[in-house]
Amino acid sequence: MMDTTQTAETFSDTLLGFTLPGRNARGRVVRMEDVLEQVLSAHDYPAPITHLLGEALVLGALMGGLLKGETAQLTLQAQTQGGIVKLLVCDYRAGAVRGYVDFDGERLATLGANPSLTALFGEGYLAITFETETQQRYQGIVPLEGDSLAQACESYFSQSEQIPTLIRVASRAGAGGRIAAGMLIQHLPDGEEGRERLHVRLDHPDWEHVAVIAGTISHDELLDPALSLEAIAWRLFHEEEEVRVQPGTVLSRGCRCSAAHYETIIARFPPDEQEEMRGPDGTISVDCAFCSRSFALAI
Repeated sequence: MMDTTQTAETFSDTLLGFTLPGRNARGRVVRMEDVLEQVLSAHDYPAPITHLLGEALVLGALMGGLLKGETAQLTLQAQTQGGIVKLLVCDYRAGAVRGYVDFDGERLATLGANPSLTALFGEGYLAITFETETQQRYQGIVPLEGDSLAQACESYFSQSEQIPTLIRVASRAGAGGRIAAGMLIQHLPDGEEGRERLHVRLDHPDWEHVAVIAGTISHDELLDPALSLEAIAWRLFHEEEEVRVQPGTVLSRGCRCSAAHYETIIARFPPDEQEEMRGPDGTISVDCAFCSRSFALAI
């Protein structure tokens, strides 16, 4: 039985949550089209970087969607010393997503069309920061190992959260622009005397069943704009006694830059340092890395 509070199916630029009560599992599924193009349009990224940032934005939405509250935020930051990708950062807050990549274009051009994660980052790390609505902040850091950012995020949940987690992400360029999508599913049983140890939970028959079924999702299914997010959950788990679908969160490009925001930041600097920042016209110029907007601050 599939239980949904929505009267219409959702397809793209939406994050959908679902639970499998009989299996003690929860999931998130997301697909990005227009929102992804809006984020990417701020910079003229080459194909390998648009693929990488698309994957990061999907992961940010999947993990950020686990948080509750309008001010809760998830931030992903991948960094390395001497890598081709110097910095990748994206965040998610109540459906708003944004992201940015700083990279060495000349070195990237020597790698070909489909560089590996190792080729892009070398020996890098991924920092995942959760900020709750009550302003509690906790962070996990994992090495950038494996074939994808998704694998690094799975390692985070295993090492830092002790939660069995499966993540699948897909991204491709099409005639109408780039599209990216993904699914996250977790097993959340609690023992009578507290949460079970990770190795026990990984071998739990409920999790083994859910992981096997969820692992059959294909890239084509995730990326198919004609296949609703509800249909993805139903295709995978229609044999379960109950699939509860939560109302989808509509996504938007969420850069929070503004002149007032930067004026507040600049005001924290001593007057002599503010003077050093001024240009010949007397204003302080600030550029937003996320959306490429420039602000001339007359403060």
